[in-house]
Amino acid sequence: MGINPLDANGLRERIQTSLDAFVSDHRPLMLGVSPDTLPLIESLEGLLVGGKRLRPAFAYWGFLAAGGQDTDEVLRACASLEFLQACALIHDDVMDASDTRRGQPAIHKQFETRHAVNMWKGSAKLFGEGAAILVGDLALSWADEMLLTSGLANDQLLRAKTIYDIMRTELMSGQYLDLLEQVRGEITHERAETVIRFKSAKYTIERPLHLGAAIAGGTPELTKILSDYGLALGEAFQLRDDLLGVFGDSSITGKPTGDDLREGKQTMLIAFANGNASASDRKYLFDNLGNAALTIEEISKLQSVLISCGAQDFVENRITSYLDVALESLDALSENPEAKAALVELAILATKRSA
Repeated sequence: MGINPLDANGLRERIQTSLDAFVSDHRPLMLGVSPDTLPLIESLEGLLVGGKRLRPAFAYWGFLAAGGQDTDEVLRACASLEFLQACALIHDDVMDASDTRRGQPAIHKQFETRHAVNMWKGSAKLFGEGAAILVGDLALSWADEMLLTSGLANDQLLRAKTIYDIMRTELMSGQYLDLLEQVRGEITHERAETVIRFKSAKYTIERPLHLGAAIAGGTPELTKILSDYGLALGEAFQLRDDLLGVFGDSSITGKPTGDDLREGKQTMLIAFANGNASASDRKYLFDNLGNAALTIEEISKLQSVLISCGAQDFVENRITSYLDVALESLDALSENPEAKAALVELAILATKRSA
């Protein structure tokens, strides 16, 4: 289509402008409560700068695929998904005890440092986690408010809110299943698929597409096409994320090398290794996965285990297969060449990325 669909029609710039305006409008209310709440706003603002903007983009192109016409009101409704994503990231970092996010200290670490610098009483760690949970809750609240005050017509809001409510329930369910797998261990292929589908595939791609299409009054036939595309691409997107969490370049991902290995993430990579690695490699994986003090040498050995047993190749091949399914599903979108071209390009961007 000649231009990155994340930037077509000024998309990312307009999303950032909408988010900045929303936060700015709420700053007086927060400061009216107390100037001490300013760090809540500042930490959220910092997280909202940048990011891929995939969820608003999929909602936007789902809207255009359904025949909608670009308006600022629709853009604000799509941009509200960034607040939901911020909530998910903040809470995810607390649950995973991740120190960094996008190359910067995670929100809970920011508040932990604030506690230590001011030499406040009690546990800096607990303060940091508690403050981060509240920032995440604030983001979740603002996501709802931004959608409902976007300026859409009432019938559009009703259709959008129905999808939005389903998406949030699926996301929280998927997040819990992911949390459960970390403590249960010995993840299987089937359980890994379930986590991928509900933590990422539906939330990142399918439901945003549905939300945009619903705003435009899309048909059930279009919804089916978007589901076929979104679920396959969503699975590929998360599998790429899993590979980056183990093999990614920290200078690009903004997360420490092998961070998922230190956190003990139970992913499709681990599920494959559980069933295909040698007995000695499985034991090494079991003994070391989830050790927060892993050395670079130990991380390198774990990476070698996942390569030698075929887990890395298996996941790469699944990404390719899912991408093929997603692209083939768009053949039925021939009546809207602009939206089709954008969704094709988004599929490539989502699966070929390095961060």
